[in-house]
Amino acid sequence: MFTNKKILIGVAVIVVLILGYGWMTYNSLVTTNENVDNQWAQVETQYQRRVDLIPNLVNSVKGIMSQEQTVFGAIADARTRYAGAITVNDKAIAASQVESALGKLLAVMENYPQLKSAENVQNLMVQIEGTENRVSVERKRFNDMVRDFDLMVKRFPSSVVASMFGFTEKAYFESTPGAENAPVVEF
Repeated sequence: MFTNKKILIGVAVIVVLILGYGWMTYNSLVTTNENVDNQWAQVETQYQRRVDLIPNLVNSVKGIMSQEQTVFGAIADARTRYAGAITVNDKAIAASQVESALGKLLAVMENYPQLKSAENVQNLMVQIEGTENRVSVERKRFNDMVRDFDLMVKRFPSSVVASMFGFTEKAYFESTPGAENAPVVEF
């Protein structure tokens, strides 16, 4: 009987340890998942800042050069697509389209020295450059958090807890194909 009691206590300790590990792992997964979602919100905040700055830049530039309507139309379309995007992937694709359209505008502006000297255009350009840097930093942080979460979901034994509670891998932010190429604007 004394031996059965020891075995029962040993089994109870093992069960408590397994349940404790599962509980801690579940809480870690929830925390890391929330961190990923929070970091994506930071990326979106910077995207929104960019989208909010673009109309000011466009209006400032429009006053000086009216012949580049196609560039302005592309920017307006890209902003609309971003505003209508719902999923993380759709927003990332739309943000890349905004980047492409903005890059074309910047390339156009390079060919108009009088634009560079306009104070409001210069100020907006500095703000947009700062925003682009912020976007880059927030994307990197997002991908770092996704990596941490995905590692928890993939590694054994936390992968067992993750699959039990429906945690699945998150997608990294990836630039759209061709984003590494600078836009070309010809006159």
